[in-house]
Amino acid sequence: MTTRIEHDLLGERALPADAWYGIQTQRALENFRITGIPISHFPELVQALAMVKSAAASANQAVGALEPHKAAAIQDACQEIIDGALHDQFVVDLIQGGAGTSTNMNANEVIANLALAKLGHPKGAYQHLHPNDDVNRSQSTNDAYPTAACLSMQFAAEPLITAISDLGDALQEKAVAFADVVKMGRTQLQDAVPMTLGQEFEAFAVNLGEDIERLREAQRLLCEINLGGTAIGTGLNAPARYQALAVEHLAQLSARPLVPASHLIEATSDMGAFVFLSGMLKRFAIKLGKLCNDLRLLSSGPRTGLGEITLPPVQPGSSIMPGKINPVIPEAVNQTVYQVIASDLAVTMAAEAGQLQLNAMEPMIIYNLLNAMRMLGEACHMLRTRCIVGIEANREACAQHVERSIGVVTSLVPHIGYANATRIARQALHSGATVRELVIAEGLLDPQRLDVLLRPNAMLAPMQEDQPCRDC
Repeated sequence: MTTRIEHDLLGERALPADAWYGIQTQRALENFRITGIPISHFPELVQALAMVKSAAASANQAVGALEPHKAAAIQDACQEIIDGALHDQFVVDLIQGGAGTSTNMNANEVIANLALAKLGHPKGAYQHLHPNDDVNRSQSTNDAYPTAACLSMQFAAEPLITAISDLGDALQEKAVAFADVVKMGRTQLQDAVPMTLGQEFEAFAVNLGEDIERLREAQRLLCEINLGGTAIGTGLNAPARYQALAVEHLAQLSARPLVPASHLIEATSDMGAFVFLSGMLKRFAIKLGKLCNDLRLLSSGPRTGLGEITLPPVQPGSSIMPGKINPVIPEAVNQTVYQVIASDLAVTMAAEAGQLQLNAMEPMIIYNLLNAMRMLGEACHMLRTRCIVGIEANREACAQHVERSIGVVTSLVPHIGYANATRIARQALHSGATVRELVIAEGLLDPQRLDVLLRPNAMLAPMQEDQPCRDC
C-alpha cells in the first residue's frame, strides 16, 4: 500500500495515499474502536457537516476572512459531499472522546483535500488550503458539530414522520374494513363491554398519529443553533458579522428555518433539545410497543387464544413444531422499542453528565438519537408492509366471544340496576347460561326490550333517547 506522511502536534503518521482524510482522522481510527459504526452510517450527518462547512466558508468570504478562491473550492467540495461523494471517507467511530473533535476534523480534512484537488494540489498540501485555518475558520468543534447534529436530526426525522403517517393510514384502512365486526373489549385482560374491531384499529391509528406533531415540535427546537459561538459561546476568533451570515447561509442551503441561539454560551452547553427529542422518540416507541403487544394478543392461538385477527404468515414459526406460525414482525418491533427506550436512558444520562461550558458526551447522544430514529422508521415500515396490510378479521371468533361473554350485562345496568346485573353476571358465570336467558327467566325485562338493548350497535356508543333507563 502506498502511503503519504502527514504531521500534527504529536508527530507524524503514514496514511493511505488514496485516503481523503488526514492525520487527525487516522489517529481517531486508531483510538476509537467502540461501535464499529462510522460517521458514514448516517448520510444525513455527513451532509449536515458539509452544509455547515459550506455556510461557514460563505460567511467567512463575505466578511473578508477567507480568500475567494479558497471559499469557492471549499464550497464546491462541500456540494459534492452533500450530493453523496466521498461518504466512505467519513470513517471515525460515532462514539469518541473529545466532544466530537474527531468527527469535525474528519470533515475538515476530507473537505480540505477535496478542495486542494480542485485547486490542482495533492492531498496533504495544506500550505495551500488548511483543514483548521481555512475549512474550520471562525469555528470550533463545539459549535460546528452540534449545529450539524441538530440539522442531521431534522433530516432524519422526515422519513420517520413519513413512516408513522403511512403506518397510521394502514391502520385506518383496517379500521374501515373492520367497522362492522363486533367483538368484546377487554380491561385487565378480562371481558369488558362490546366494541368493533374497527374502533380498536382506529384507536391504534389515532394514538400513533398524535406523535407526528410532537416530532415536529422537536424539529422546531432543533432549529435554534449555536453556530458562531466557537469554543464556549463567546464567539472568540469569529468576525463580528460572521454568525448571522453563517446561520443565514446554512438556512438557505439546508432549506430549514434555522435561527441563531439567543444565548450562545447557554446553547453551547445545553442538551435540552436533544433530551426533548429523545423523550418524544421514547413516547412513540412505547405506543408502538403497546400496539404490537395488542396485535400479538388479538392473534393468539389460533385455536386456544383470542384468535380475533390473523396476522399474515411471513415465515415458519418453529424448527420442531410443524405448522406453527409466530407473530415475528410485532416481536421484532417490540425489540426495537426496548432498544429505543434504552437509548433514551443513555441520552438522559449523557445530557446530565455535561460539565461547565460543554458536554463531552455529545457523540453518544447523537449516535443514539440518529440510530433510534432510523430503527423506528424501519420498524414502522416493516410493521406496515409485512403485517398490518395483511391482517384479516376472524369474524366468527369475534361473534362467539360476544355471545359467550357476561360483559354485555353492563349495558343493562341502567335498566335493571347494578345489584341485579351483578347477580345475573355471577349466575351466568357459574351456570353457563347466557345473560339474555337469565334476565328473561327472572322477568326483569321483556324479550322484545332485551333484544333492543342487546343489539350490538346499541352497545357501541352512548345511550340513545329511545333507550330510557329504569329510573327515568
